[in-house]
This record gives sequence, C-alpha cells and structure tokens, in this order.
Amino acid sequence: MIDIKLIRENRDLVKENIKKKFQDEKLPLVDEVYELDIKYRESKAKADTLRSERNKLSESIGLLMRDKKIDEANKVKEKVSEINKEINEIEEEELALETRVKEIMMTIPNIISPEAPIGKDDTENVEIEVYGEKTIPKFEIPYHTDIMESLDGLDLDSARRISGNGFYFLVGDIARLHSAILTYAREFMIEKGFTYCIPPFMIRSEAVDGVMSFQEKANMMYKIEDEDLYLIGTSEHSMIAKFKDQILEEDKLPYMMTSYSPCFRKEVGAHGIEERGVYRVHQFEKQEMIVVCKPEDSEEWYDKMWYYTVEIFRNLDIPVRTLECCSGDLADLKYRSVDVEAWSPRQQKFFEVGSCSNLTDAQARRLGIRVNAGKEKYFAHTLNNTVIAAPRMLIAFLENNLNEDGTINIPVALRPYLNNQEKLG
Repeated sequence: MIDIKLIRENRDLVKENIKKKFQDEKLPLVDEVYELDIKYRESKAKADTLRSERNKLSESIGLLMRDKKIDEANKVKEKVSEINKEINEIEEEELALETRVKEIMMTIPNIISPEAPIGKDDTENVEIEVYGEKTIPKFEIPYHTDIMESLDGLDLDSARRISGNGFYFLVGDIARLHSAILTYAREFMIEKGFTYCIPPFMIRSEAVDGVMSFQEKANMMYKIEDEDLYLIGTSEHSMIAKFKDQILEEDKLPYMMTSYSPCFRKEVGAHGIEERGVYRVHQFEKQEMIVVCKPEDSEEWYDKMWYYTVEIFRNLDIPVRTLECCSGDLADLKYRSVDVEAWSPRQQKFFEVGSCSNLTDAQARRLGIRVNAGKEKYFAHTLNNTVIAAPRMLIAFLENNLNEDGTINIPVALRPYLNNQEKLG
C-alpha cells in the first residue's frame, strides 16, 4: 500500500505507475480516492471543531449551575445534545469514507522500481546473468516422474486416490533427498547469519490482507471452513505478519530470518506437459528467507538475498540464471523482483525455482510495522526470497545430477546430509 500523501501530491505519478503495470482499469480509482480523502479530512476537521465547541459548552454548564442560572444551563445542555447528535452522524460518515479509502488504497499497486523493465507478463522478463555451464548429456534424460519412479521414490496414483490431482507421495531415497536438500538449505542460511524459525501454518484474514493483494489471496489461499484462518501459501506470510502492529527499535534492524513450512496453494497452474508430475502442486515444502530493514538498506539486501539462492544451486551443481521481472509480472505489492531459474537439460531451457522481492514499505503500511528512530517513527522495508522450494528443486537436481546408468550423483555439499553417500540408486 502506498502512502496516500503521494496521491494528494502527485496523482499523475501514481497513474503512470498503474499504466506501466497494464492495469488501466484502476486509473479511475486514483481520482476517486483523491476526492474521498478530501471529504474524509473535511469531515474529520468538522467533527474536531464540533468536539471543541462541545467541550467549551460543557464547561460552561457547571458555571451556570453554580450561579443558579438553571434555564441558561438547560439551553446549553440542549445545544450540547444537538452537537453530540451531529458528531455521531459525522463519525458514521467518517467511518464509511475511511473504509472506502482503505479499500481503494489496498488495490492501488506499489510504485515499481526504475530498474524494472516495462512489459505485460513474464514472457517479457529480462535475463540478467547465467551462472554455470548449460550441459546437455549425450544420453536421453527421462521425465522427472520417470526418474523418481525408477528409484521407487514417487507414488502419484495413491496420492490421487486419497487427495486428488496435485498431490504426491515421496518414498525412500527420493524422500531422503528431498529432506536432505531442505536441511542443507536451512544450515546454509543459518551460516549466513539468519535466525531459523518454524512459523504457524495458518493465519487470520487480516494477516493475509497485510502480506498480499486481494487478487493473490483469491487465486492462492485455502480458507479453513467456519474459521477466520487460511493455510499459508509460503512461510513469508507468517514471517512478515509476525511483526504486525509492532514498533521496532532501529538499532535492532535488520531482522534476518529463515523459515521452514509446508505450503498450500489452490491453483495447479497452466496446462501442458511440464505441468505433469510434481512441477505444480497444491502442497509442497519450502525454505524461505525474509528481511525487515531500514529503507536505505533494502536494495543492498535485495541483491544479497537472490544471490544466496544462486549460491545454493551452484553448490548443488545446478546451472541457474536470473531474470529481472517486468512491470506486468510484478504483484501489486512488489517494488522489484528477480526470478531464479534452473537449467533443465531434458527440456534444454530454464524454469523457475525461486523468486526474490523487495516490497519497500507496502507490506509494512498494511500491517502497521514501524520503526522507532527516536523523535520519529517510519515504516520498515520488507523483503522475501525463496531459498529452496521442493519438490520443484528435485526436478532440477535429478536432471542435472543423473548418470546414464540411472544413478544420481550427490554433490559434496549435500553428502553430510545423506550419510556421506556419493550416489543414490
């Protein structure tokens, strides 16, 4: 959520930003909220004036009663009663205006970074850099489900019978590999100075609305029936909401946390051959990182965070590339975002395995996360980044570490978490 002062002072900038995100249907909202804000402030000022008048009149009643001027005191009481009635009516109007202003402000997108390329969707994201050599083996690489099933490591049929499409059983060495990768990612982040956390896997609606746009909420979140609770789509939701309505001491910033959670998402995704198997699923596990920091430090943290993901994948012998997300691919709360994509030797192309985002103060404004800087308080900046999202990570790992005989090489960095085995299978 942007600062409403920006709309008061520079509506054209806000409108231009909306155009860059190809959301022209939201342009009338800028003028609407501008006018509503004027009415709200006028209403509030009028109510304040009436309260001041009422207080003075109330004080005079005591003096009149003391001087035995009963009739005059009663007339003043009647006037106070009329003012109270008027104040109540204005307060109702205030509340309605304030509610509508907030509703609109929650739908107007965050101002995007000058670094974000202008484009309609993810097909117009811009490649930044490739890390590692894009190898293509001489033998044919099977589809990832076939690799897993050859090691008796995947059971989709049983999952479909009890849960439906988009769910899976991981078994044996594949399940061990899955857990080992997550453990390695956790320890990697702890070594980088991040505090490990396991958060709640369900959060209330007010927390959901604080961390994501209404459209994302509708598309992603599972709601618990008859409860004001949602299953989280990523632990970022819980971890950022952890600071809701808090005033943080500036000298304790930044907060650097890495969190593990299962993740639940409604949509399986677009149809096509690469949507089979475990690439897009309703449930998966993830290691996440979040940072809450001073505004002047957020871009530096942004660059550090996405590179941590690159470093992890390279340590596991997986080539990756980074993409600067274009304006149309940025969710409404995001200032800037970079996707990390892993190389698929089977498809001979890259596919997304993680995303790092700087949301500046958009989440902090929605959640009331402020920083105490002595004489003044300001909204913190928040960032999040995928460390590892499994089982999607497994696809990249298996394809890039598969041998012609069907065995899987275990990179040196991962061996301590797999009984020092050099191969699986």
